Amino acid sequence: MTPGRTTRDEANRLESLGLLTGRYELIEGELINKSGQAPAHAHVITCVMVWLAGVFECRVRCQSPIEVAPPDRQLSEPQPDIALLAEDSPEYFERQPRGDELTLLIEVSDTSVRFDLTTKADLYARAGVPEYWVIDIPRRAVTVHRDPMDGAYTQVEKWGDQDRVSIEGASISISELLR
Repeated sequence: MTPGRTTRDEANRLESLGLLTGRYELIEGELINKSGQAPAHAHVITCVMVWLAGVFECRVRCQSPIEVAPPDRQLSEPQPDIALLAEDSPEYFERQPRGDELTLLIEVSDTSVRFDLTTKADLYARAGVPEYWVIDIPRRAVTVHRDPMDGAYTQVEKWGDQDRVSIEGASISISELLR
């Protein structure tokens, strides 16, 4: 094992040996337990999934891994709360989608807002994810990141409870997402 940091191969080995159980994601060499969810977190994920699936059908994924940029792959395998695929491809039976094959990633945050707005935003920008939302439950807000360039988002806007967010012509009020 890498001192202080876990690689994807090491995490897979631990899982195959039964030493790593439950839901987790690997971010920059750190294994993050994703097994527990507060009721509000689960509820918001459900509301967002229902809205997106109603519009985009099978292009929506929930809490599934994505491939990040090649330099980050050894130490990171995130599992965003929600991913909207740019298109549904039969290739995804064999591999996870890359960041540049997505339209949108969403993290729902109740306790991890700072991490999602910094570490994960940088990881997703480097992966070429065109749009990334952080739904901040305590503040009833959504931070929208767009236009990744040179490993960072060039456009970041924060929207409040009375605002609307949209993707590919579909829009919804933030208060509806956080009802």
